[in-house]
Amino acid sequence: MKKEHTWLLLILVVGILFRFYRFSSPIADWHSWRQADTSSVSRIYSEQGFDLLHPRFHDLSNVPSGLDNPQGYRFVEFPLYNILQAGFYGIFGVLTLEEWGRIVTIMASSISALLIFLIVRKHAESNVALGSAFFFAILPYSIYYGRVILPDPLMVTTTLSAIYFFDRWLLEKTEDKTLQSKNFAKIYSPGFFLLSVISAAAALLLKPFAAFFFLPIVVLAFNAFGLRLLRRWQLYVYTLVAFLPLLSWRWWMLRFPEGIPVSDWLFNGGNIRFKGAFFYWIFGDHLGKEMLGFAGYTLLLLGIMVVASSVFMRREKSQRFFLSFLVASLLYVFVVARGNVQHDYYQIPLLPTVAIFFGFGAAFLYKPVSGINRVGGMTVLLFSVAFSFFLSWYTVRDFFNINNPNIVTAGEMVDRLTPKDAKILTFYNGDTSFLYQTKRQGWASLEKPLLEMIQMGAQYVAIVNPTQQDVDGLGNEYQIVASDPKFLIIKLTK
Repeated sequence: MKKEHTWLLLILVVGILFRFYRFSSPIADWHSWRQADTSSVSRIYSEQGFDLLHPRFHDLSNVPSGLDNPQGYRFVEFPLYNILQAGFYGIFGVLTLEEWGRIVTIMASSISALLIFLIVRKHAESNVALGSAFFFAILPYSIYYGRVILPDPLMVTTTLSAIYFFDRWLLEKTEDKTLQSKNFAKIYSPGFFLLSVISAAAALLLKPFAAFFFLPIVVLAFNAFGLRLLRRWQLYVYTLVAFLPLLSWRWWMLRFPEGIPVSDWLFNGGNIRFKGAFFYWIFGDHLGKEMLGFAGYTLLLLGIMVVASSVFMRREKSQRFFLSFLVASLLYVFVVARGNVQHDYYQIPLLPTVAIFFGFGAAFLYKPVSGINRVGGMTVLLFSVAFSFFLSWYTVRDFFNINNPNIVTAGEMVDRLTPKDAKILTFYNGDTSFLYQTKRQGWASLEKPLLEMIQMGAQYVAIVNPTQQDVDGLGNEYQIVASDPKFLIIKLTK
């Protein structure tokens, strides 16, 4: 085994072990709302069968779409992630559904680290590739979001897979001596082409925003063919096959508007793009504090300068490929402005870009260069990595915490004391993470007057951390099933 492969294996093993931190925690940690919605689809699949064209979840409310949703439809990403989560759970069953969801993400994140190494290794030195994989594996932000129950990490994996296999396909074509002649239409290794286009289609089905991160594929094609890429029929086939499943899914979704969450606000809700708050939340809080731990900006900016100088000063056209990751990331952040400000998990697709430029920055400091001796470079490198890790971890460690454990206790009691087909009304400000703990369909807020909610099918009310007013009010009018300082369960029907 080559030395670099030994290091790579060690990096992957360490990254996997880190991601098993609090592996069995309930879905009540950071962004539990979105995680619960994702796992909810998987739970219904595991209980009622795989109806892929009609994904449903526990929330029957009008909060996501603005329309009543009595069937609980959930039309966002195509449920590829849920197929894996519920599928593994159904096949093996030795772990909980939530644990299988985390395993899917851990597997995806580990494969992403491997793909980053393979991609970078083809266009840069081995130490840059190892550094990129290392930072993707151990950054605290990457560790936490490398084990969440969300489709985003799997989207990153499939996007990187599309880039890698497309690069493999092009690599053989550029090595062909006939490429520079008129006879450049010969096809090599159609398997790589097929794997790339399937991966691209999967990435788009998981998250349409993956389209931003196909820019490296465009740059690879341009580097190989120049403007002659416009004459390559294979690239037109690639684009059609990659986007057709997404377009078909979006067309199908329109039949179920009650299951489509409102999403226009993601782009520039509140007209926040390029405002001071936008730059603060993106580059100061989400990227600077959470992902980079502030000190990581040293490696990131140094890596960008190393690559940019190769492109603009030394005219190394191949390095445009790496620069395209940065451009794609910036375009994504600027276009999907409100989504990136509102939710820090929206920066998951930026992780490969950060890891790659960290790798270039670290390699620059590791090697003796003009004006910087080995000791000085290593000192800056070690301090940057150490402070980046510890300052980031200081923030990210709280993401693992269960801030309101009583929703888990209350959910278990609802599951124990109510029929499996009961409809539950949870008073939790629209947050579905409490509703998910009950393993029942229902509503996460009192969206209409209580009598109207009863007419809609609500049979029980579950309140977490109830007040005496809750007990005296609803408790005097309806039957109390269970009462505790942590929860209150009331039956609304006779």
